[in-house]
Amino acid sequence: MVIEKRLIKLFQKLFGKKSKSQKSNVKLEKPKTESKAKKPKINSTRIGELGEYKINIQLDQLPKDSRYLSDVLIPNSRAKSGYSQIDHVIFTSRAIFVVETKNYAGTIYGDRNREKWSVNGKFPMMNPFHQNYGHVQSLKSILSLEEDSNIVSIVSFTRRCTFKVNEELRKVQSNDLIVYDTELSEYINRKMNVLRVQSNSPIFSDEDISRMHSILSEKNIKDPNIRKEHIEALKQKKHKETSAVQSTNAKCYICNVAVSKKVESFCKANHNRFSGKVYCYGHQRG
Repeated sequence: MVIEKRLIKLFQKLFGKKSKSQKSNVKLEKPKTESKAKKPKINSTRIGELGEYKINIQLDQLPKDSRYLSDVLIPNSRAKSGYSQIDHVIFTSRAIFVVETKNYAGTIYGDRNREKWSVNGKFPMMNPFHQNYGHVQSLKSILSLEEDSNIVSIVSFTRRCTFKVNEELRKVQSNDLIVYDTELSEYINRKMNVLRVQSNSPIFSDEDISRMHSILSEKNIKDPNIRKEHIEALKQKKHKETSAVQSTNAKCYICNVAVSKKVESFCKANHNRFSGKVYCYGHQRG
């Protein structure tokens, strides 16, 4: 019995429970909970990259016999910078699609024949179809094309926009189309179906498409210095236009778009014609 008691005491020393004093010194650690990861903020550069990504997906869905070029810089003697920068040119057997992409957010107010459009009725923007018209003309010159009917002008906006524009600009029968970036390939395919019904024979052969693609590739200016100068010229132009608008609080009586001091002075100088009200260039003719 004595031996057994000694063995029990020995086992208690070696493997026994800790005393209360020992327990008090032990700090229980609370289980760590994983903190919820904060969603990264999307800056303007990232938004632009996402927009380009969505457009690239659309371009990959084009008909197999079509070819395209993106970010094309070509000479344009009529442009103030001396160049036209085209976002996308798509060559198909039925037409050439010239695409201008916009990264605005808000309600887009515009009329096909008005010089100025606006975002949310407050911020003026150049009529994108007028802008794309310059691109089309410079492209025709480079490719030695004569017919406008073979070229479709498309302006693409993100889904962050709502359109308040002419209804015909959304109808596929038109050669001037305003679309969302996620429906670009859909509209191109629908437009080609319309052209296919109008004429069974393709306008451009595979050789024509290859030749035009090759010519435009060669004419595309890739010199980084020239591209930088072109961008700087556009920035200066935009700054001048913004300064002209900010110099007055006057807005068009009809469309509520801000106008320059020059326009305001003209309207007020012609009181008999405008009855003291201010109108933008487009509505002065209305």
